[in-house]
Amino acid sequence: MSTGGTFEGRVAVVTGGASGIGRATVLRLLDDGASVVSADFNAASGEALVEEVASSGSGTEKRLRFVRSDVSVEADVEAAVATAVDEFGRLDIMVNNAGVGGAFGPVENIEVDDWDWTFGVLVRGVFLGVKHASRVFKRQGDGGAIVNTASVAGLRAGAGPLAYSTAKAGVINLTRAAALELAEARIRVNAVCPGGINTPLLNYGNPDAVGQFLDQLQPWPEHGRPEDVAAAICFLASDDARFITGEALVVDGGLTISGGTSLPGARGGRRGGPGALLPEGASGVSKGSTGEEPVIRSAG
Repeated sequence: MSTGGTFEGRVAVVTGGASGIGRATVLRLLDDGASVVSADFNAASGEALVEEVASSGSGTEKRLRFVRSDVSVEADVEAAVATAVDEFGRLDIMVNNAGVGGAFGPVENIEVDDWDWTFGVLVRGVFLGVKHASRVFKRQGDGGAIVNTASVAGLRAGAGPLAYSTAKAGVINLTRAAALELAEARIRVNAVCPGGINTPLLNYGNPDAVGQFLDQLQPWPEHGRPEDVAAAICFLASDDARFITGEALVVDGGLTISGGTSLPGARGGRRGGPGALLPEGASGVSKGSTGEEPVIRSAG
């Protein structure tokens, strides 16, 4: 449910804003009055979202811009932040959400390049968002809010592939360290830790089948939706959370408190990043919703 006007006059950048949790966050922010720069690697998805908003008749397309961005590249992140300032005059909210499934498979079979690429998107991308947003916030002099998308996989073993889990743990600690450093400047830095959310990153075009699996994963009887995480992100970005910083807010339908079943790809074996049933020991790298095909290497 939108709270209409919560972000009136405010400006946000959302990375990974063209699909899944990022897309839901962009739409929620627009509904609540913000101007938004959606930054995403997948230009086709980004442009489709702009067209969808324009055809909705809401008039919110005037407050939306899309920029193609590879968050592992500093110039791209800096350009996304600069677009917000150039187009809308300022920046108030930075949502570092861009994500991929990344490297998967048994640890002995993971390629170093796949590992580095995973960390480039999931960790360096968040660092760069924090870096360039905080520069603008300090220059403006009136604080700001940063929300990073982590994962329950960063809180415990078995909730995601090894590389993904390790990277998301890094995002959580980066969030806490940055919150400590930036508090004096009234810049709040928080994270959300989604559980099993039915997004293109996880379902690979088969949301019904994956949804049925996710429904059995946690105590809550239905799987999470991107809108559920977007609501948490917007809460942390809002004035209602003015005294919250350094928090990693779990949004998982009770998955972590129950001990939960392992998510797809959590163990190097049968379910890999692409979500399909793979041969035992298969490895590779999942490119998520970037528009690029996953790389799958058979065992042995």
